Amino acid sequence: MYNIGVIGAGYWGPNLIRNFTQLERSNVLMVSDLRPERLGYIKSLYPSVETTTDYEDIINNEEINAVAIATPVFTHKDLAIQAMEQDKHVFVEKPIAASVADTREMIELADKKGLSLMVGHTFEYNPAVIRIKEIIDSGELGEIYYINSQRLNLGLFQQDINVVWDLAPHDISIILYWLGREPKYINTIGASHINPAIQDVATLSMTFDDRLIAFVQCSWLDPNKTRKITVVGSKKMLVYDDIEANNKIWIFDKGVEKPDHYDTFAEFQYSYRYGDISIPRIDSQEPLKLELSDFIASLENGNRPKTDGRNGLRVVKILEAAQHSIDNAGKTVLI
Repeated sequence: MYNIGVIGAGYWGPNLIRNFTQLERSNVLMVSDLRPERLGYIKSLYPSVETTTDYEDIINNEEINAVAIATPVFTHKDLAIQAMEQDKHVFVEKPIAASVADTREMIELADKKGLSLMVGHTFEYNPAVIRIKEIIDSGELGEIYYINSQRLNLGLFQQDINVVWDLAPHDISIILYWLGREPKYINTIGASHINPAIQDVATLSMTFDDRLIAFVQCSWLDPNKTRKITVVGSKKMLVYDDIEANNKIWIFDKGVEKPDHYDTFAEFQYSYRYGDISIPRIDSQEPLKLELSDFIASLENGNRPKTDGRNGLRVVKILEAAQHSIDNAGKTVLI
């Protein structure tokens, strides 16, 4: 049994507490938050859990084996470093840190002390996302031409990070997981409408080898909540809609082909294919529970979790490049 301390009981913290409590091999011993009303809420749900407004009570508690951090991103590095200096394993919500330098410092300390450092890229544990990875790797879609992702909604506005740092980490981690490689170039444009200092709409472009390109559109100013990714291949096309309750994956046997050869321009004609639509069956499992199970397993067996610190670093590298691009009017940034 591993005793867990959770720092942050706001929007996402209660989900971590619930899942850690439900796992057979973990026990939430203490929760920290600056707001007494949030701690009162947690205490009403879990009377046996200790609560405190001072996170150092968790850091310095020798009974706690691991710390889960669900606080603003600019606090992630310092909290994680303090926890690991006390020989505690660390699970930190996305993005893992506010810069590449901070992320590398966290990884170096985890490696030095032999500790698990994991980031909450929950979608990499999503059964639908895993199934799409299998479909892409099987070659069913053919050569991947491009990926288009939309993560849109009205709010929630953040005060410390822009819409790219808030929403894009999910889609970036999904795309990197599906493709198994990192992009070469980043271009990002964004605009601020509500808070002049923070972009609330943005589009990030990732250019890979072989002409493959991926777009990530993010917005806090859209009337409809959208969580959709389209993957276009040379053989088939796929749409993943996370909002759908049941039919999350649609595979379209559609495409366009050009003739192998032609002698005159008049003979040149594209061939369009309109085939069947298939909907793969997906097992229903809570991704967060699978993710935290992997974290606990890493404490037991000493293996790196699927979304370890290096996984988090790949995403932060892109986020940092995207921010540099935004700040320079969409300038192309080499990764």
